[in-house]
Amino acid sequence: MPEHLRPIHSSLSLATAEKVIDAALAARRREGLMPLVVAVLDSGGHLVAYKREDGSGVMRFDIAFGKAWASLGMGMSTRLIRDRLAQRPAFQGALASVSDGRFIPVPGGVLVLDAQGVAIGAVGVSGDASDKDEFCAIEGIRAAGLGSEPAEPNPDWRKAGL
Repeated sequence: MPEHLRPIHSSLSLATAEKVIDAALAARRREGLMPLVVAVLDSGGHLVAYKREDGSGVMRFDIAFGKAWASLGMGMSTRLIRDRLAQRPAFQGALASVSDGRFIPVPGGVLVLDAQGVAIGAVGVSGDASDKDEFCAIEGIRAAGLGSEPAEPNPDWRKAGL
């Protein structure tokens, strides 16, 4: 590398993002869920990696990205966003507007945490019921040796239906 150029540090490496995605998709296959789309964003909201399984609908990327974006934008999981803003539809609409539609406040957007508990990115998953999407995101993050918010999936995630 020329000495006048300096590498830019990313909060989440491509190798780590790929581990998260591959483990999330492995969890999907293990549980027999619908085909998924997984998007991993760094802490600045930039797409690091993305995979779409065969059979996924054309809007699934936008949904997965929007779940991860919402999680980063609010500093919490999209499950918590959904629960906290359930009685505040006007505020949810405002957030969707200021994010240019990249605000999807349903489970499946999970923060990625480093060893100190600092959010270094987010994962968004779409393709099955939202609680099942969230389960796969958490499984992927764990497999990469990182923490997640939420730390555990909804205990009834297997019962969630489309």
